[in-house]
Amino acid sequence: MGDRCSRRAFLTSSAAATLVGFGGCSSLTGSRTTNRSDGTNRGDATANSPAETASSIDQTELEPLDVRGAIYIPARAFNFYQQWADYDPDVIERDLGYASRVNLNAIRTWTSLEAWREEPETLRKNVEHFLSTADENGQQVLLGLFDFAGKEPTKQRLHDTDPRSATGVREPSSEIMRTEQRWDEPREYVRWFVDHFGDDDRLLAIEIMNEPGWRSYVQQFAHGMYETADELQGDVALTVGSTSMANNSTYADWGVDAFQFHYNFAESPAVYEDMLRSNRDVADDLDVPVWLSEWQRVRHATGFASEPPEDQKSSNYSSLAPLIHEAGFGNFFWSLMVKPAFVPAQRKHGVLNGLFHEDGAVWSLDDARSIKAMSGDPSFDGAQRQKWPEWASSVEDGT
Repeated sequence: MGDRCSRRAFLTSSAAATLVGFGGCSSLTGSRTTNRSDGTNRGDATANSPAETASSIDQTELEPLDVRGAIYIPARAFNFYQQWADYDPDVIERDLGYASRVNLNAIRTWTSLEAWREEPETLRKNVEHFLSTADENGQQVLLGLFDFAGKEPTKQRLHDTDPRSATGVREPSSEIMRTEQRWDEPREYVRWFVDHFGDDDRLLAIEIMNEPGWRSYVQQFAHGMYETADELQGDVALTVGSTSMANNSTYADWGVDAFQFHYNFAESPAVYEDMLRSNRDVADDLDVPVWLSEWQRVRHATGFASEPPEDQKSSNYSSLAPLIHEAGFGNFFWSLMVKPAFVPAQRKHGVLNGLFHEDGAVWSLDDARSIKAMSGDPSFDGAQRQKWPEWASSVEDGT
């Protein structure tokens, strides 16, 4: 599939010496790059106060981004098994229509091994409908097959929709990932998917697994599934959901067609800007796409599961969108639909994220406009409602 990036090419990129810093929120130094249409830049990010860094960027001066996406799971689904086991075509058509209102041209989501086990033909039909709906709305899909984020996939967890206890689930279970003799079924699932969709131009890429991270047994499983997909690969790119740019040194060895990195929260715009600058230096030396495939907001809390200040427990995409736009990264924000935090460790603090309510109102007009501005058009008219959905009110104050 096209030109692939080797580990050597990755490690000899201009910013490889700073790889260790890419895994967290460390502040790096150096001059910024920019994609302003007039060729100017604003100098050292650290010279700007945190409150001013993002708001001082005029997105109308920037070139539109090629990939403008959101992570999608239906508002009332708490894991991807539920998305497919309870698949509702009307909900998908409504929600992807909302995505088109802010000119998104990409969606990141996952299929489900557990749903495939139960009814593979039903899953195939539903994936077909999802891809067709996205295509009708001008969106390509970054579609994942496995996900390490979440708890073990017990029957109770797969079906739990109570906001107070529901959780994401990893697929497959850790036991299967640790036992290579049990990989036949996941390999069959990979072959099934690639047989049906490996040449489908409605796909932006096939994501073999989300966040294998640094655990050796998870990386080994993900590599095994990657090799299976690679043997059958058609025209669609293969990628891995990487927690950081540093993890990509491993995936470069595999021969991935596109790199990803995640950076959901930063304590200040300046910290985020430094990270983007350093990752831009790496990306500019590579011959494959690089996507920021998870991001959320600035918040003053250390650690992914820490409790943020009360006024920072909901979405604020406009705190980062201009910086991401200026850095020139194709990207996917978490998440399209307003809902309680996907991760229980955040939900227990009463954290909510998302852009669109189920009725089409947005959580924040500023967010909608800054996201749409990545397409070159910052205009957006609609209703704003900064209230928790009634169906999720039981966790508004935490769990």
